[in-house]
Amino acid sequence: MGFQNWSDDIILVDLTHEPRMRGELKTLIEIVRDRGDCDVVVDFSNIDIMTSTSISGLLRLRKLLTDCGHRLIFCNVPPATRSVFSVVGLDEVFEFAGDKFAALATLQSASEGKQKV
Repeated sequence: MGFQNWSDDIILVDLTHEPRMRGELKTLIEIVRDRGDCDVVVDFSNIDIMTSTSISGLLRLRKLLTDCGHRLIFCNVPPATRSVFSVVGLDEVFEFAGDKFAALATLQSASEGKQKV
């Protein structure tokens, strides 16, 4: 998994295939827990299979972020993976964007809206 600090408050993550994804999600959760002040964009470009353990890790990450008032956005989610989220009802829980740039633009516009208030 590649972690990239896109900005002071956004982490960009490229997921890797199972079984490494589980350990990498644990590491990401620890990073977010330690930082506590960031949004996360997760790129699914390299993913074709999701296990229940990985989905559980993503749910823990989402809870951690939302409890701190931050967002988790998935991008480049392949149709087969997106249908898994849909079948289990998680397409309404997670936020999706077409690609990294759309996800980053969404976070940027939300950030600018907060600054104006």
